[in-house]
Formats: sequence, structure tokens, C-alpha cells
Amino acid sequence: MTPTRTPPSPRRPAGQAALAWALLAPALLLLAGFTYGPTLASLWQALHTEAPGLPAAFTGADQLRALAEDPVFRQALRNNALYAAVTVPLSVGLALAMALWVQDRFAGRGLLRLAFFTPTVLPMVAAANLWLIFYAPDIGLLNRALAWAGLHGPNWLGDAGTALWALMAVTVWKEAGFFMVFYLAALQSLSPELMDAARLEAPSAWTRLRRVTLPLLAPTTLFVGVNALINAVKLVDHLFVLTRGGPNNASTLLLYYLYEIAFKFQDLNYAAALTLVLLALLGAVSAAQFWLARRIHYR
Repeated sequence: MTPTRTPPSPRRPAGQAALAWALLAPALLLLAGFTYGPTLASLWQALHTEAPGLPAAFTGADQLRALAEDPVFRQALRNNALYAAVTVPLSVGLALAMALWVQDRFAGRGLLRLAFFTPTVLPMVAAANLWLIFYAPDIGLLNRALAWAGLHGPNWLGDAGTALWALMAVTVWKEAGFFMVFYLAALQSLSPELMDAARLEAPSAWTRLRRVTLPLLAPTTLFVGVNALINAVKLVDHLFVLTRGGPNNASTLLLYYLYEIAFKFQDLNYAAALTLVLLALLGAVSAAQFWLARRIHYR
């Protein structure tokens, strides 16, 4: 029996290829102008040192070595690691709890959803100014409540032991409502037949949540967790209003330190080296995302 041969696929006309590149051109230009171009420029600046009136001199990895020896950078890195380790699980866990609460029908559900989502629509600067009313040392609402209980409240933003935790509270309060929307949409998309079967097999609500609901929400959890982790690196708006990195760099985060180096101290080469470190951290987050995505079942 003579085997059949598959005919070769016809070549695409040149006009189709030209049309495809023309459609891709706007996105490619934006990526080149605002992503790849600045990244290459930061790499060049990180490897050179410039002085007024003198040409740029190649210094290799000296900027990165100086960054590794910088105590403020190490403090900002530790602060950011703690900041992410606390805000990410709290924001995601609180968002899931709120979504589970407001998914069922009950009186006042719409108002409760609105209350949970309201912090999301506020700009971070406005939210930080609102929290100043709570954190003020003597007249703030937190210290007034502690005074009524016979306790002396701390200077929440002026004490090195509480400043970073105060920033974390603002971040969790601001982000949990936003992530709740994704969880609520995912919960409403679950198959009613599957959930009815789960109720028959597992009468316990905790067992259904652990064995059925959470595994089905794994893709949403991955998406929300990665976004929360990226936000933990890039959110600095509230630092300008609440602490400005103080006291004594106790609340300085990496992106705020980058801002200070680039715009306050005008050391663009050192700021470029810090930018590369931030890009490497975000690249590691993306790599972890792709690694986890292979182990998650998408319906």
C-alpha cells in the first residue's frame, strides 16, 4: 500500500505578512519606546559613570557592588521583603473572605459589597490623607480610642517600630476590595451542579471550601497573588504622604529609594543600577508565575 503524502501548506502571500506586521507595529513601537528602550538605557547607565562636563566613563559593575554595600538599600530590601510577606497573604486572604461573605443572597448584600469596594476607587494619596486622621499622635482616632480604654497610644508614623506596619494596614485596606471583585466573579462562575454535589458529599462548609472551592479558585488565586506581589514592589504613593521613608529609613521601600536617588540626589547612574535590581526581582516573580501556572488546572 502506497503511503499518502500530505501536500505542502501553501505559502502566505506577502500582503498578509505585511498586514500582520502593520497591525503589530503600534504595540511593538509602544513596547520599544516604553519597555525595551528604557531597559537598555538603564543597563547602559548602570555600567557607566557621568559627571558634568565630562564624557561618560565605563565602570562595569561598580554601581552594583556599591549598591550591595549600601546600608540604606539593604534596609529598603528588608523592608520590602517584610512588606510583601505581610500585605500579600493578608490582602488575598481578606479578599477571599469578603467574596465568600457577599456571594450569597441576604438583606443588605449590595451595601456590604459597596462598603468593601469603596476603598478601591480612592486614589492612594487620598486614602493616605484619610488615614492620617487615624494615625495622628495625639488627636488621631486610634490614640483617642486607646485613651478611652486607659492606654497610651504610640506615634504610629513617627516610631521606627510601627511606621512600616502602619503602611501595611493602609495597603491591605486599599487592595482587598479590589481583589475581592476577582474572587467574587470566580465564585459566581462555578458550576451550580458541582457545588450541589459537593454539598451532598461534604456537609461541612469547611471541607467544601478546602476540598472543592479553593482548588477551583486556584487560577484566580495565582492571578491575584502575582498582582498583589507586584503591587508590594511598586506602591509608594502613601509613603509621600505618611512617612517619606522615615523615621531613619524604617519605612523606606525599594521604589521610594529609587525615587530619592534619581530625583532628590540626581544620581541617575546609581538609580539605573537599582532599576536593574527591581527588574530582576519582578522577572523572578514572573518566572514563578509561569512555573506555578503549569501546576494549576484551568477549567
